[in-house]
Amino acid sequence: MIKIAPDKKKHFWLGMLMGAILQILTLYLFPQHYIISIIITFVLIVALTYGFELFSLITKRGHYEILDAVAGTIGGSIGMVIILLIEYVHNSH
Repeated sequence: MIKIAPDKKKHFWLGMLMGAILQILTLYLFPQHYIISIIITFVLIVALTYGFELFSLITKRGHYEILDAVAGTIGGSIGMVIILLIEYVHNSH
């Protein structure tokens, strides 16, 4: 069994929430452009998760760890997929 650090779990869950919220926002802003919505959301997730880690490194506030950004990006991607699946099921009926 792989042991995952508690802070990575926190980054994962917050990333999932961020990905879901950003996907909802971009689907609202670009209702007929799913691919653009997906690309924008993913770029924002990566930029925000890695940007926060870079901010921690530069300002010395918090603890810089690249795996935190990876966990946030994975969570954000899953959050995106959940919203896209809900949108797909909603529109297929």
